Amino acid sequence: MRQRTIKYAITTEGVGLQTGRKTTLTLKNAPVDSGINFIRTDLPNKPLLNIKSINLSADAQRPERRTTLGVGPVQVQTTEHLLAALSGLSINNIVIECDGEELPGLDGSAKGFVNLIRQAGVMDQGTPQRVLTLKEPVSCRGKDCILMVFPDDNFRITYTLSYRDQAIGTQLFDIVLNEKAFEEEVAPARTFCLEEEAKALLRRGLGKGANYENTLVMSKAGPVKTRLRFPDEPVRHKVLDLIGDLYVLGVPIQAHVVAVKSGHRLNMELVEKLKKLI
Repeated sequence: MRQRTIKYAITTEGVGLQTGRKTTLTLKNAPVDSGINFIRTDLPNKPLLNIKSINLSADAQRPERRTTLGVGPVQVQTTEHLLAALSGLSINNIVIECDGEELPGLDGSAKGFVNLIRQAGVMDQGTPQRVLTLKEPVSCRGKDCILMVFPDDNFRITYTLSYRDQAIGTQLFDIVLNEKAFEEEVAPARTFCLEEEAKALLRRGLGKGANYENTLVMSKAGPVKTRLRFPDEPVRHKVLDLIGDLYVLGVPIQAHVVAVKSGHRLNMELVEKLKKLI
């Protein structure tokens, strides 16, 4: 694969899933080897955050239920869905301008960002991609979760999601990633929560931009006021989040990722370990 960017600038707007604040987002093409760059156009001097320069360990205020990237007070929240789309469509170099702290949630999946990139067009830049490969396994563990990466000839993810609540239960999803597989099998999967979690999240100041279309609210009877896009949509969304979080590495990864109940915090711990290998 050669490095790729988008052909033309394109703009969209929407509210952040967590903050509920409206943000305008503009994607622009970028030169070879420039990587993924966020620009906060609403802040003085329009600070730029290159994804490879972000110090994850210094981000002590990593909010729950989304990934926040930043250097000091300059942050961008809920980056995982857009980064998943960039990873899935192999976009290596891009400028992402936003006039707010949280990226638009759109429909709660990566589908809207995929559509945006398709509208802008994809351009081959003629220079080979750099790809991260492994010589030995790397792993991280949490209280009841684990995330492991093994050497492989493909980018493959095997994810096990397990909830005591029968609204979701235990779901397993395994996929070898390529552009078509990502776009059809992963990108449309929306973010989710249990019905009993929804009010608690709002009390903690989260989910202010969520509604029954951009968020799967799962009750014992099934999704509330919407239909599942896949029978196992929750686990597919966890895979989507993982793909986006892994792209914080700034380069594609060629490995088999095995996850059990992993979330953003554990994903970022793995990224920190992999960044040290790079």
